[in-house]
Amino acid sequence: MGTPGFAVPSLDILLKNSYNIVGVVTAPDKKAGRGRKLQSSAIKKYAEKKGLDVYQPTKLKSQDFLNTIKKLNPNLIVVVAFRMLPAEVWQYPEYGTFNLHASLLPQYRGAAPINWAIINGETQTGVTSFFIDEKIDTGRIIVQEKTLIKREETAGSLHDKLMRLGANAVLKTVDLIRMGQVKTLDQTFLLKEDEKLKQAPKIFREDCVINWKNKSQSVYNFIRGLSPHPAAHTFLETENRNPFQLKIYGARIVESPADLKPAEIHTDGKNYLQIGTADGALEITELQLEGRNKVKTEEFLRGFDIQKYRYIATNRR
Repeated sequence: MGTPGFAVPSLDILLKNSYNIVGVVTAPDKKAGRGRKLQSSAIKKYAEKKGLDVYQPTKLKSQDFLNTIKKLNPNLIVVVAFRMLPAEVWQYPEYGTFNLHASLLPQYRGAAPINWAIINGETQTGVTSFFIDEKIDTGRIIVQEKTLIKREETAGSLHDKLMRLGANAVLKTVDLIRMGQVKTLDQTFLLKEDEKLKQAPKIFREDCVINWKNKSQSVYNFIRGLSPHPAAHTFLETENRNPFQLKIYGARIVESPADLKPAEIHTDGKNYLQIGTADGALEITELQLEGRNKVKTEEFLRGFDIQKYRYIATNRR
């Protein structure tokens, strides 16, 4: 059971290791793009290429879907980036149902663990497989794999790294279950004394606005953690219309002129664009003005006169 591209390598590795996939469950097709044409999920496209049976229930608690599960009669259900399952589904298989989560549980439970790990400045993360229970992301751990978060890592590059690491963890988990060698661990045993849980809630558009009054490292982490999606953004003040939204995909920490204030713009109009923070500045390397394409800073400056702007806007839509 899965939907986005993150789940595809996990399904692929099971097929390549001769596991019998009796069915693939994914989200219904959705309208997307300018033409609002129906688009299939990444998992559906892959599954159909492999000749697998695909099921797209709108309601997981419907009797029709429950009947489908009983008809398929799976020994094990593998969940990677899917929806919360009703107990009637995850309790059905003989060997249970496990989920792959893109964090080192119990830290970063929730919908956006990759983004929040970078935003919070973590230097290590990983993937966890666990048996699903009544609550979200709380089940007993089966396998954990760790990896480092590089200083320049973005949510996009970390997503791809964890996607590959996750596929190996899924295969290892299924192998252990098949061989009867699973030794699970309660998540609470992994918490250090007085360690606080960090959550990873879903990120909405209004959560992506950059606060230039924060320190450079914090702003840098924020931009990396939201790049390329949903993308951190800020605004350019204008006299005659609402502020321009400016998405920022890439930046680096630089020393700034001593008098540069938070949200103040410093640029030569040709080669560099810097914005002040609480303790320095960030040099923007890749950005996108609303209504235009994503570009490198040099190309942006050639097509947009930013020198008439002194500060990033403080008012928002």
